[in-house]
Amino acid sequence: FGSLKHDWLLKVPQPTHEHMKDDVAAYMRYYNLERLHTANGDLSPVEYEQSSLREVS
Repeated sequence: FGSLKHDWLLKVPQPTHEHMKDDVAAYMRYYNLERLHTANGDLSPVEYEQSSLREVS
């Protein structure tokens, strides 16, 4: 949640609760599908999980 607060919520105006809810959902999609993580070999969490599953199969 630190990344969510630091990277997103504190930098983007949040005029309403509904706007914040939509922004959190958008950030979660970004974080899991697009944002590269050095701990995962510069893959997104979804890409890392998919590559791990392919190695097991």
